[in-house]
Amino acid sequence: MQTDQWNIGGKTLSSRLLIGSALYPSPANMQEAIGVSKSEIVTVSLRRQSAGEGGGNAFWEIIKELGIEVLPNTAGSHSAREAITTAQMAREVFGTNWIKLEVIGDQYNLQPDPFETVVAAEVLIKEGFEVFPYTTDDLVVAKRLADVGCEILMPWGSMIGSGKGLMNPDNLRAIRKQFPTLQLIIDAGIGKPSHATQAMELGYDGVLLNSAIALAKDPVKMADAFRLAVEAGRLGYEAGAMQQREFASPSTPTVGTPFWHQ
Repeated sequence: MQTDQWNIGGKTLSSRLLIGSALYPSPANMQEAIGVSKSEIVTVSLRRQSAGEGGGNAFWEIIKELGIEVLPNTAGSHSAREAITTAQMAREVFGTNWIKLEVIGDQYNLQPDPFETVVAAEVLIKEGFEVFPYTTDDLVVAKRLADVGCEILMPWGSMIGSGKGLMNPDNLRAIRKQFPTLQLIIDAGIGKPSHATQAMELGYDGVLLNSAIALAKDPVKMADAFRLAVEAGRLGYEAGAMQQREFASPSTPTVGTPFWHQ
């Protein structure tokens, strides 16, 4: 079953799972895993394999065969200028105005540079890009990105590739509450399907991940698990979870009365 449709970057989609295209055991395994995930958005790196360079053509053909939306990223950029140039090249190569904006500020934990990210986002939006900015779970940075025109924000759950899940759920809740009309996607740090479910239960609109599927013992089976996890989390959020209590409360409080009667 698919969850409700949602609008992202000017397109209407069904799946709220965004999936990466790196680190898989083989191109065929990548293609199968992405297909099983039912994801409708795949991220690709211009720096890793360009569609116009030799061996990259085979990779690009596989991506095109998937028949889903392509979200190029500026992975490897360390300044606004570098990210802007990469984005401009990606638009020409992949034929889309979507761009996942990554400007890395620290090579150890791959934390995004908030200052350069905001600068790059403002320039790219003025150039007609639909910017998907990768950021931390900092509320002030999120506000700055929204102020320059970002309609999508992608705060991390934890460090890229760490698999630690949501390190600061309270921060993520604050961002969700502060920006009820923006599209919010958890990007980075997701390691298990339960992490994706938790993100969706917080009211986030989607989850972007790569390593958790690609590095699993069985990427195809894990892709299916994440598909179900994202759907379950979204349905749980829409259904409205019961409030937590500090005390026990019997589900059948009166003997012989299995149901409440209006």
